[in-house]
Amino acid sequence: MNKTAGNSVVVEVQRLMESRPDIAVLLGLNADATRSFGDLAAAVLGSVCQGNVQLMETVGQVFRDNPSLNALCEHDIAETARRNFEPGGMAATILYARGVQAVMAHRVSHQLWLDGDAELSLALKAVCGRALATDIHPGARIGAGFWLDHALGFVAGETVVIEEDVSIWHGVTLGSTLSDSGDTRHPAIGRGAVIGAGAIVLGNIRIGAGANVAAGSIVLKDVPDHTAVVGTKAREVGAARISFTH
Repeated sequence: MNKTAGNSVVVEVQRLMESRPDIAVLLGLNADATRSFGDLAAAVLGSVCQGNVQLMETVGQVFRDNPSLNALCEHDIAETARRNFEPGGMAATILYARGVQAVMAHRVSHQLWLDGDAELSLALKAVCGRALATDIHPGARIGAGFWLDHALGFVAGETVVIEEDVSIWHGVTLGSTLSDSGDTRHPAIGRGAVIGAGAIVLGNIRIGAGANVAAGSIVLKDVPDHTAVVGTKAREVGAARISFTH
């Protein structure tokens, strides 16, 4: 994990705000937003949620209380900037990428969930979910380096586990079959897996490390490591072809 990314993110945003003050005004950002990475995250999510002051205070406090959260979110941003084809680097990624913003919001709500404040974590999830068109349960566990591209329509249930360096496109559902119960009723996604837009992955199953799930696939059973699956009842079609891991 790149532990210096956070300073780089803040510096890049500072430079952008200085060179394009009109963009800072458009996004509702002021100089206080770049005092620290936590302040920047709070300002960005507050901007997304129409200047919600209480949300900004909550997000800022969570980052202050949990310094390790900074590095985790910074790594998500750096990895998204690395894998994405759009210009602008890390500043554009944190300011404009809906997926990064959705993942940051989840990191905060998940920390509140771990801290035992279920009500506040669900409230924050609801507010950010309305703004970002996602529904990620605060209990879902998401590893470092998650690239959620576009994010619109992404759904992840309470017992979802996403390992490191996973890439997921918009419209993906990681849900249950309603026949599973307990702590493993949602999918686990292995390290470096890639899931295409509109895929539906249901139940207590595992998508293996480095596996590829094609866009629009419906997956109801385990997918082996480094295997590609495709279809409305997904079937193996050979070796996985896409990877964003180092």
